[in-house]
Amino acid sequence: MKYAGNKPVDPQSPDTTARPPLVRELLLVAGLFLVYKLGRQAANGHMDEAFRNGDRVWDLERAVHLPGEGIVQRLLLHDDTLIHLANTYYATVHFPATVLFLAWLYWRRPRHYVWSRRVLAVLTGAALALHLLFPLAPPRLLAAAHLVDTGRVYGPSVYGARPAADSMANQFAAMPSLHFGWAVMVGVGLVVATRSRWRWLWLLHPAITLFVIVGTANHYWLDSIVVAALLAVILVALPLRRAEPVRPPLPWPSVVPQREHSAVYAPSGARR
Repeated sequence: MKYAGNKPVDPQSPDTTARPPLVRELLLVAGLFLVYKLGRQAANGHMDEAFRNGDRVWDLERAVHLPGEGIVQRLLLHDDTLIHLANTYYATVHFPATVLFLAWLYWRRPRHYVWSRRVLAVLTGAALALHLLFPLAPPRLLAAAHLVDTGRVYGPSVYGARPAADSMANQFAAMPSLHFGWAVMVGVGLVVATRSRWRWLWLLHPAITLFVIVGTANHYWLDSIVVAALLAVILVALPLRRAEPVRPPLPWPSVVPQREHSAVYAPSGARR
């Protein structure tokens, strides 16, 4: 049992002392999101280089015998409803799931929130640096891949029809996949922060995300491998620091009344 002062503390209750100020966190997360959007737009363009890198990634995957992305896409193409669900998952789950994850941690697991927010910030910064250094056309735009742009054909799509003129999103920021990286962090963070026997089911979120981003031809396998390696390094460098158990204060020594004190410590010859 943990104690705060002399009062027992429920181990399942959130440690409010670890919860940072809400307004500061809202401003910080909004600022990180703005940097993310501006960084992706700054990495836009470089179309010729992005397609050359796409050919290199495609050839490398075949050279190391990674399974073709088309294997996953063919599973989707068997059913129009499944394709539509995959496109919807890609378009609508990425940001809301991450925001809900952080909000729940902030309220229920403040220490896990601070750790998760820090990991996500470092991961996003590293990914943006790679987007700038290595622009990459996704497989749906690569002629050698012979894959269908499921978002454009079946909908819904989050990208413009002309990648070079798309001012809302950078379509050449495929490497590494933040869709998958954030999903893995959400799954891992919830597994670490919860104690239910069913908590491992949270890992279905990154598993479904991987199936979706590859099947819709928005990412290569290598995009997910690279972001998973980045996240692993960051998790080792920024481990979760467990809260030290709060020990109850030591009781004060009992005070012996003066008369009894004198009787106890009086010389033996003086006692009667």
